[in-house]
Amino acid sequence: MTLHCPAPIPARAGIGLRSYHFREIMESPPPVAWMETHPENYFGEGGTALRTLERIRVDYPLSFHGVGLSLGSTDSIDSTHLRKLKEVFDRFQPTFVSEHLSWSSVDGRFLNDLLPLPYTEESLNLVCAKIDETQTELQRSMLIENVTQYLTWPDSTIPEAEFMAEVVRRTGCGILLDLNNVYVNAVNFHLDPVRFLNAIPSEAVQEIHLAGFDRVGRWLVDTHGQAVYPEVWSLYEWALHHFGPRPTLIEWDTNLPPLAELVEQASQADAMLGACYATPA
Repeated sequence: MTLHCPAPIPARAGIGLRSYHFREIMESPPPVAWMETHPENYFGEGGTALRTLERIRVDYPLSFHGVGLSLGSTDSIDSTHLRKLKEVFDRFQPTFVSEHLSWSSVDGRFLNDLLPLPYTEESLNLVCAKIDETQTELQRSMLIENVTQYLTWPDSTIPEAEFMAEVVRRTGCGILLDLNNVYVNAVNFHLDPVRFLNAIPSEAVQEIHLAGFDRVGRWLVDTHGQAVYPEVWSLYEWALHHFGPRPTLIEWDTNLPPLAELVEQASQADAMLGACYATPA
């Protein structure tokens, strides 16, 4: 089954699609505007996951959020991985495709994490070249996501938001703005989240992520295992008035709740999006 013409994703709230909720979604489709999933889960040529996604794709626009390209690594892009991504994208025609502005591999060995880049001219050149290669191969533009950091590189010379803005300028890619990541980094490293957001080019922001974190000692850790915190909702409200309404995902990956709780979080985001539409410019 091949689906054509990506369905548009409105500036409303969606939820992350996880196999834990497959049965319930199929039996009683939830009242959300769209869904996002990891394309790497659908690299096979058959099976329940692919059949389920084909059925869900009929009713919901999709966004695909990749985790395996390791755009910031000095390793070459994995051509097999890229080919499989293209096959999945061609099959399901997602509205957005995205990846993380991070690295996770060295000499072909992968780490189970999305590690931050040193923000230097050298890494900027490397990342831009890889994004150009990826977009050319996929024949479509992609979004890059800001990641959480639990260490910083002393060699960094470019502020993170300015780094992202330059990547956008050079490659024409867009931004998936993760506000939970912005908040976690701001608290952990005593940064101003509003200053970060002010440096992001508004027109490049095409999708927003909201998620929950855990507290481990003095650190906030981006676990995606809790409901969105009030502080992140407040930052989201500020971002909506700054950037305007954007498609917004409730991202919840561990300690998964009942589907109804995800839908309630999406409803809260929808209410804030609606208020943003109703506010005079």
